[in-house]
Amino acid sequence: MTRIVEAYIGEYASGKSENAVNRAIGLAEQGHKVTLVDLDLVEPVYTLRPLIPLLEEKGVHVIAWKTAETLGLGEAGSVLHPAMRWALKNEGDVILDIGYGAKGSAVLNLLEGVEDDPDFKVLLVVNTLRPMTDSVEKILAYLGEAGPADGFIANTHLGEKDTTAELMREGFAMVREAADRAGLPVVAMAVEERFRADFPDGIWEGVPVRFLRRYLPKGFW
Repeated sequence: MTRIVEAYIGEYASGKSENAVNRAIGLAEQGHKVTLVDLDLVEPVYTLRPLIPLLEEKGVHVIAWKTAETLGLGEAGSVLHPAMRWALKNEGDVILDIGYGAKGSAVLNLLEGVEDDPDFKVLLVVNTLRPMTDSVEKILAYLGEAGPADGFIANTHLGEKDTTAELMREGFAMVREAADRAGLPVVAMAVEERFRADFPDGIWEGVPVRFLRRYLPKGFW
């Protein structure tokens, strides 16, 4: 079985944390041994802390600060937990939820073995309805600022009432153009599971569709 090691980066409200959580749960449901790491240390609004019991119940091992451990440290710019530094040494798959913003991925430089892990990939989650990534040029500029990535995840969405299948398809087209220009693949199109009927084959223009459940509203800090 091929080991999966993925770091999810992206702008605020891009959906990177939801994608990371869903990816970890999906792999666990397939029988994989999975570790999910909360590396959103820059300015966390959504954290994995409230979700830890649910995630562990689903078979996902979570590395994250506990609230009692952060007293006196503050929420923004908190330090790296020792277990996070060695996260890539965990057996099985490892999914990393990285701090939002282009500078958030700098935390990867603190992880042991990141440069030597042949399975390690950075995936940029893009919501084309966010101001920082609402055009092909802005997506490419954001990629340039965020640092090297190995692929894109198209995750265009608005609020629960305003998201439509057509908006997601339009966003996908924009992400694919940016990816083609960057010479990178679009590894997945992320779609809320309520739109499953709009993508019945689980594929859109040759790209796998990942159907997401919404867990992060329970993770609001």
